[in-house]
Amino acid sequence: MPKTYGITEENVAEIRAAMEKEKSTNLYRRMEVVALRGEGQSNRQIAGITKFNAKYVSQLVSLYVNEGLSALGSEGRKGGNHRNISAEQEKALLEGFREEAEKGHIITPTTIKAAYDELIGKETKDTYIYVVLRRNDWRGVMPRSQHPNKASDEDIEASKKLTTL
Repeated sequence: MPKTYGITEENVAEIRAAMEKEKSTNLYRRMEVVALRGEGQSNRQIAGITKFNAKYVSQLVSLYVNEGLSALGSEGRKGGNHRNISAEQEKALLEGFREEAEKGHIITPTTIKAAYDELIGKETKDTYIYVVLRRNDWRGVMPRSQHPNKASDEDIEASKKLTTL
């Protein structure tokens, strides 16, 4: 029988109870891995049941043993949202730019990115600022240099000559 890494029957009962309440399929499957390990299954057996890699099974069990059931959740795991600052700080930063835009100044993503990088104290990718802007419901509106159907300069001059007496 494989060793259970200190996962007791009480731990297994706690995990199974949490599994019954869990709505996230991914978290449910991670909890199932630990429960099966606590019930004496080997990593290979669990990998066959859950279709996870045996190394990933080992990582999940280790994570549970070292940090508890909450470590199996999405917090602290790969993927997801890796914000550098809080949502409130982002809104406060963009509010200053909104005030400038309302005064008629042209605000570019490059300007916002420079302020953002200065605020967090490190350089971000050029495209990241677009994620921040989208997350805060900013849209890219830029004034045109001229109307697309503008008449040619010759037509404008000819029109002026006709209207002057």
